[in-house]
Amino acid sequence: MFTGIVREVGRVASFDGRRLVVEAQTIAAEGDSVAIAGVCLTAVDGSQLAFDVADETLRRTTLGSLRPGTRVNVEPAVRAGEPLGGHYVQGHVDGLGRVRTIGAEVWFDAPADLLRYVVGKGSVSVDGVSLTVAALDERGFAVALIPHTLAKTTLGELEAGDAVNLETDVLAKYVERLLPG
Repeated sequence: MFTGIVREVGRVASFDGRRLVVEAQTIAAEGDSVAIAGVCLTAVDGSQLAFDVADETLRRTTLGSLRPGTRVNVEPAVRAGEPLGGHYVQGHVDGLGRVRTIGAEVWFDAPADLLRYVVGKGSVSVDGVSLTVAALDERGFAVALIPHTLAKTTLGELEAGDAVNLETDVLAKYVERLLPG
């Protein structure tokens, strides 16, 4: 589990379509979970941040577009006793969104099957960053990004049209599943 509080921005050292290697200060033992751009991956080499990426992950996320030098948000899994900070983030990307506009708020277009789980003042994860929904419309949602978030994550580099990894609040999915009908 993660919190959506990005610990650092790393750089892709290499990616051959299967093995992703990220340069970062984060240390992960073999088998540790680390979120890269909001995607939960399992470390496969204790000497570097290296991950094997499954075809399913490539189909559902932006990881397939990573190239050497690309900056990515990095968050190690939360450990017992650490502050939770953001919100419950699994690193299980629900789908892709697209940056619609950037201004005082950043608007993201999202597929209808994801947008149903997004609520005003609720939580959403964009490329692994825990954010609060500021506004909604029929095509997507907006968030307000503070200077700290812009400086400490990759969200300050976004441009209109960019694809992003979206994870909606898992609690909404459980509520829907438990309701009769």
